[in-house]
Amino acid sequence: MSIFKYSFIVYVTVSIRCGYCAWLSCQHRSCQWLVIIALVHLAGCASTPEHSALEVPQPNATLTKLVSYALSLQGAPYRYGKASPTEGFDCSGFVWHVYQQQGIVLPRTAQAMAMQLPAVSKYAMHSGDLVFFNTTGRPFSHVGIYVEDDHFIHAPSQRTGEVIISTLKNTYWHQRFMGVRRP
Repeated sequence: MSIFKYSFIVYVTVSIRCGYCAWLSCQHRSCQWLVIIALVHLAGCASTPEHSALEVPQPNATLTKLVSYALSLQGAPYRYGKASPTEGFDCSGFVWHVYQQQGIVLPRTAQAMAMQLPAVSKYAMHSGDLVFFNTTGRPFSHVGIYVEDDHFIHAPSQRTGEVIISTLKNTYWHQRFMGVRRP
C-alpha cells in the first residue's frame, strides 16, 4: 500500500486536533505531514522481525509426554534409594525413572546430573528442565522436574512422604535454589 493510500485512510478516519484549526480536515500541510509521518512510524512498529532475541523454545512432544508422566506419579511414596512407582522414589530416583521411561538415560544421583548436564538460565527454563537445590548443606543435593509457571514436581523427603508439586516461589525452595539443567 502506498504512502498516499495511508494518508487518505488517516485523513478520512482519524481525528487529530490541529494547533491552527479544528480537526484533521484542515488544509495545513504541516498537520497532514505530521499524521503521515506518524503513520509510517506506526506501520514500521507493526512489522514482525525475522528473528527475535527473546524466542523461547517450545517444549516438544517428548517433553510434554515426559511432564505428563511425571505428573501422573504425584502421590507415589517417597523411599530413599528407590526409583520405581511400586517401591517409591527418592528425588533423583524419581527424575531418573521419568526420563528413563522416555528413553533418556541420566545419571542416578542429583549431584551427578547437575555436573553432567548443561546449565540453563532460570529465565530460559521450560517444562522438563531439571531444577536443583541445596537442602543438606551440599550443592545440588535435591532435584525436581520443572512443570511450568514456577512449579516443579519432585520427591522431597521422608517427611512429606510422597511425590508432590511445589513452587519455586515458596521461601524454602527459593532460598535453596541452585540452578537449572537441561537433559
